[in-house]
Amino acid sequence: MSEPFYITTAINYPNGRPHIGHAYEAIAADVIARFQRLKGREVRFQTGTDEHGLKMARKADEQGRTPRELADEMSGYFKAMDDALDISYDRFIRTVEADHHAASQAIWRAMEAKGDLYLDRYEGWYSVRDEAYYDESELTQGEDGNRLSPQGTPVEWTVEESWFFRLSNYQDRLLELLNRPGFLEPESRRNEMIAFVSQGLRDLSVSRTSFDWGVKVPGSDEHVMYVWVDALTNYITGLGYPADTEEWRKFWPASVHLIGKDIVRFHTVYWPAFLMSADLPVPQKVFGHGFILNRGQKESKSVGNVTDPLDLAETFGVDNLRYFLMREVAFGQDGSYSPQAIVTRCNAELANSFGNLVQRTLSMIAKNMDGAILDYEVAGEDKALLSKVQEACREALPREFEGLAFSVGIEAWMEAVWACNQYVDEQAPWALRKTDPKRMEAVLLTLYIAIRDLALAIQPVVPSKAKAVLDMLGVAEDRRGFGDLADESWYGALVAAGHRIGKPEPVFPRLELPENEAA
Repeated sequence: MSEPFYITTAINYPNGRPHIGHAYEAIAADVIARFQRLKGREVRFQTGTDEHGLKMARKADEQGRTPRELADEMSGYFKAMDDALDISYDRFIRTVEADHHAASQAIWRAMEAKGDLYLDRYEGWYSVRDEAYYDESELTQGEDGNRLSPQGTPVEWTVEESWFFRLSNYQDRLLELLNRPGFLEPESRRNEMIAFVSQGLRDLSVSRTSFDWGVKVPGSDEHVMYVWVDALTNYITGLGYPADTEEWRKFWPASVHLIGKDIVRFHTVYWPAFLMSADLPVPQKVFGHGFILNRGQKESKSVGNVTDPLDLAETFGVDNLRYFLMREVAFGQDGSYSPQAIVTRCNAELANSFGNLVQRTLSMIAKNMDGAILDYEVAGEDKALLSKVQEACREALPREFEGLAFSVGIEAWMEAVWACNQYVDEQAPWALRKTDPKRMEAVLLTLYIAIRDLALAIQPVVPSKAKAVLDMLGVAEDRRGFGDLADESWYGALVAAGHRIGKPEPVFPRLELPENEAA
């Protein structure tokens, strides 16, 4: 029995509508979740929205409504994005939900019982936009002379009574954790956090009294929890904490927290320390991915270059957008997109290469063989092609996806697609139809087997399109896991059943650049 797998995204802060960065993280997490399911693992996948904090309270006040009204509306946009992008989450969690308040108060009590919380007075710099405290040494000066956080966001001087968490007590244990191979990736993020912790940790302010939009501190009417204490706890709320549920026993500690590189500190310093204080296991891995840039620029309302990911999905198709983002960007690094880049990549690889391979192969089988799937005599070049495809689909792509190197895995897959197209050109089945019909059948059926492997392997990235191809091939739905790649009995079963395929429908039509984007 394979080990269960629990993956989470960062829960999105819904003070604005979703942008491409939110979509990128959701799609990447979904690719991981689908991949692990296809490997036969029991997967739990959680995402959601982080709805408390000063930023939400101020935004609601600006709009003349309550924070809950704002949260209800904006959270809905994020759930709609996930559903539209075919994100296969098991729970979409909201931090306003009752079970989350109970879990947050439970971990607070556990930290308090450990002696790690004390009441004092906070004076220092706070970024409302980041919902983060910063030391003076971390700040820079903006063009207007005001201080800025490491993320370039404005900070303000804050003075108020606060509960503090004894973060300084956990410096050695955190350094040990950060030096553990595989805990924090990529390596550049790990080095940043080791340097940060090595400089010395100060105790962390973990409650606020200047506003009341948050989870109440147990036993206090004046204090609400610092939003990150509340937000990070979502990962265990969804498993039933503090109850000893089957989900808790099965899925914690999390296999992967997938997050943006700008919130690595919260997930690899604060969160493990809270868990250690509460005597709970820490997550197995945190991966801090890079940003997706719009034509090389970070999306910003002030710049006016924010793109609704659902507009991109509607224009280019959900699976095309998913493929582009996973193929184009080396995961962990920053990447860039544009409508031109999406069209160029998807037309070259999905439409012209894989899509054309599927369409012309199945069309020739349907037309020249009456769609029949038959036994045939395998030649050396047929074996060489299938060996190339099998290596890509059974070994290279799974190996790279396991290491979250999606673009590398897809590159190996594409090389197998290109090998199939080269094989078609060299074998010329259209000519063999007249000169050697038996050889034509062997060539087309070799390609049929290769297409099955290719479609099965790429399912995590383009689930809808891959399903359409597998449906046309007649592959049974219960024989589409990664374990089925090595089981070649599926083909014999179709032959024995006298299976025939019908005339194929184009799965990957060419994309057109919208008129407003054309040069």
